[in-house]
Amino acid sequence: MAGLPREVIKWLQSLDLTFAVKNTKWDFSNGFLVAEIFSWYFPQDIYMHSYSNGTSLQSKMGNWTRLQRFIEKQKLCIPTDLIDGTIHCKEGAAQVLIETIYALLTNRSLQKLQREGSSSSSGSAARFTDWSYQATLPMHARSTASTAIKNNLRLTEFLTDPSISLGQTKAQSVIQDHIRLRSQEKLESPERFDIRPTLPQLSPSPRPARMVSTRSTGVSTPVKQADAVNPPTGGADWV
Repeated sequence: MAGLPREVIKWLQSLDLTFAVKNTKWDFSNGFLVAEIFSWYFPQDIYMHSYSNGTSLQSKMGNWTRLQRFIEKQKLCIPTDLIDGTIHCKEGAAQVLIETIYALLTNRSLQKLQREGSSSSSGSAARFTDWSYQATLPMHARSTASTAIKNNLRLTEFLTDPSISLGQTKAQSVIQDHIRLRSQEKLESPERFDIRPTLPQLSPSPRPARMVSTRSTGVSTPVKQADAVNPPTGGADWV
């Protein structure tokens, strides 16, 4: 149960679930354990014989369809993106979902929800990716654009919603995030990418023009370097 706060782990252990949670991302994806958690608090609304502990996509969708009806009935504030991320085993989604359920059922607040997903550049719902894991790797071991798509898009996402345009949008979003991270890497380690400074960066900055103040007007005007060598006469104060 790596990634979960200690108080949440102790709470899960106290519920005496059917089987111990070993991998949060996979064990909660089919919704069976989530239904069992709710059954302890809402025994009149959750009947475990209606839920299957299978791993097929059909079992997952059946369980989560029942759970979403229950969540709407009880008016529980659980974002849809958490449920979708948990179904598709996205990085960090199941952890945040369990933390949210813990806060709702126990009326206790956690210091920080461990949300790995970040909002997309367009401001849409949060997406859960492996970027935080990639940041811990040395630069030569980080994923390429094609690997990033493979790591952050699941086959089940396309099976549940086979829209071609939606798939293209998701893939493009992953690529844009990958390009942005690569650009950040180039700024942090330009020598690794053999980036040489441009001509404007190498050229010295021009000297600031000297200012002359006219006694009559009191207005300062810039003077060329040549004029500074042979200043004109005529009652001006030179600085």
